[in-house]
Amino acid sequence: MSDQPLLRVSGVSKFYGTRTGCRDVSFDLYPGEVLAVVGESGSGKTTLLNCISTRLMPTAGTVSYRMRDGRFRDLYRMGEAERRFLMRTDWGFVHQNPADGLRMSVSAGANVGERLMAVGERHYGNIRATATDWLGRVEIGADRIDDQPRAFSGGMRQRLQIARNLVTGPRLVFMDEPTGGLDVSVQARLLDLLCGLVNDLGLAVVVVTHDLAVARLLSHRMMVMKDGQVIESGLTDRVLDDPRAPYTQLLVSSILQV
Repeated sequence: MSDQPLLRVSGVSKFYGTRTGCRDVSFDLYPGEVLAVVGESGSGKTTLLNCISTRLMPTAGTVSYRMRDGRFRDLYRMGEAERRFLMRTDWGFVHQNPADGLRMSVSAGANVGERLMAVGERHYGNIRATATDWLGRVEIGADRIDDQPRAFSGGMRQRLQIARNLVTGPRLVFMDEPTGGLDVSVQARLLDLLCGLVNDLGLAVVVVTHDLAVARLLSHRMMVMKDGQVIESGLTDRVLDDPRAPYTQLLVSSILQV
């Protein structure tokens, strides 16, 4: 793991009038590190994710990203075109609903190929070969390359969305409830696949989830949110095995009782 963080989040807050989305959140994320942000619905975790991935402008705070030249840039001082380029190339964003992260009316191969074209690939044969390879990596048969995502199951759509995001070799991936809405058996396979890819590619990941099992399997560190604030953070195993905040204790015990 590099001694320089990839992402620096400092004092990020988002308010909607009198309502708090998130308040004064700070953390560093290092290359190859997976951070899980957990909490119940309405805790502020998705608002935070949208702020740090520049999908939402925070009310206060800064988010700095270490570019490939080693310099830190304040994401909110970048131009819109520069931010969009980052999101198409250096970053990935895996949505809970795969339809939000896919183009449903074009083929599986085209969904993956579009990202390659965004980084300058123009050779059709190379694009198709790389797309085929990535479909295989996410357990989608090569014979499905010309099928549209609408013909896929929920689990296959999610795996296709992951391939689309990872094909450009991003350094940072945001995931919003990546296993939400899937059957338990499909969730387990998807998690296994994600763990393998994250480890193999050395990705830095911020994953938002209400599922502590997902956090334990995927993440190195955890932040627990409640009412828009971080109430506990630390190494994932420590937080889950020895929770200190009463709310975290309640979260963990409620899972154990299910």
